[in-house]
Amino acid sequence: MRKEYTKVKRIESSIIEIENVADVTYNAVVSVNALGMDFVGQVVKIDEETIYIEVFGNTQDFSLDDIVISFEEKPLAIPLSEKILGRSFDGLARPIDNGGEIYAEKSYSVEGEPLNPVAREYPRDFIQTGISAIDTLTTLIRGQKLPIFSGYGLSHNQIAAQIVRQAKLKTDEDFAFVFAAMGIKKDEAMFFEDAFNKAGVRDKVVMYQNLADSPIMERLIAPKCALTAAEYLAYEKGYHVLVIITDMTSYSEALREVSSIRQEVPSRKGYPGYLYSDLATLYERAGMIRGRNGSVTLIPILTMPNDDITHPVPDLTGYITEGQIVIDRGLFNKGIYPPINVLPSLSRLMKDGIGEGYTRADHEDLMNQIYESYSHVGEVRNIAQIVGEDDLSDIDKKYLEFGDEFEKRFLSQDPTENRELDESLDLGWEILNILPRTELHRVSPENLDKFIGNKDGN
Repeated sequence: MRKEYTKVKRIESSIIEIENVADVTYNAVVSVNALGMDFVGQVVKIDEETIYIEVFGNTQDFSLDDIVISFEEKPLAIPLSEKILGRSFDGLARPIDNGGEIYAEKSYSVEGEPLNPVAREYPRDFIQTGISAIDTLTTLIRGQKLPIFSGYGLSHNQIAAQIVRQAKLKTDEDFAFVFAAMGIKKDEAMFFEDAFNKAGVRDKVVMYQNLADSPIMERLIAPKCALTAAEYLAYEKGYHVLVIITDMTSYSEALREVSSIRQEVPSRKGYPGYLYSDLATLYERAGMIRGRNGSVTLIPILTMPNDDITHPVPDLTGYITEGQIVIDRGLFNKGIYPPINVLPSLSRLMKDGIGEGYTRADHEDLMNQIYESYSHVGEVRNIAQIVGEDDLSDIDKKYLEFGDEFEKRFLSQDPTENRELDESLDLGWEILNILPRTELHRVSPENLDKFIGNKDGN
């Protein structure tokens, strides 16, 4: 029989403090009855005789004399079955689509199961997104964690929705999708719902939504619920699961607010010192396990305040994940979609997932040469602003032409355009042909002869 406690020491924001409670564990689930309603909470701190409880709800009208608290002996767990596919839940995995409760024989801790790193399988299988800038230059690999770094008002939601519509493995195996939203507006949630419905994949998508007006504590649980569902579908049911989480900056700001309420010592820009380890516990749940058929591929989206890539959230994320896709405001203002800046973007796993036997033998040469040539375009554009285009050398004018064509034809594509990888690679070689052969330093002689041919260098 569970013991009930009514003597509360203090209530501050979403934190309830209670004393003289025995045999309570960290992260234990707490039932809180107040205002005639039941709330869920979690033990977040144990300090000598004081227990600190975070309540997943609005505690503004709580009274010290009208609270009944009881403790579970386990962390928060959610029921899971394959019937979650096609369903929508709130940040605590409670149904919000009028589809009824999920009944399952087993519940799963949202903290995930411990995974021996030795059991991980190294990701190598290419995921085609149909977006040239990603498939050719920032290749997504099954089991990878590859975030999208964006800014407020940019087209990251459209890119994420396009990836969901078009993602496929070279074996043409289907994906299941898990989508988690933290702190987004209702119209953004409706955008994703509409995008999934139009793409005909809604029955393969599990959605967890914590909207901007939802309790802030749900914001910290929503991604854990989503990743727990993804692990269940992947490792117990054999699905290849693509997880999209937005917005990690909103999640981190919620973590900062809760840390401030707990009166913890702040670190950079007021974020808690454990922000790195907290983000890592989420990101590292992506991957593959030897002997299991399924996989979890993670695309977290984060909006960089003031487009600052050195902000703590993108900075720490970059250390944990295997690269990043960077959305550029300058390209966005030019009307280019998707406005992916390929120079700061990278995929650290692509080197082992492209080339002969994976994508195409010439893929790596093309990728290296485009990076080198497009980086030189920026230098030439800076010079042209000073001396004018007319005074540039003939080769520099070729670089300007290459840069314009690369952005207009290669980077830019319709939001509904699904390019095959071969089409993207061939288009890349076609645009590189603008440059003299003598400027292509990163291409093997065999690929020069095959894709560039003999040119006079003028």
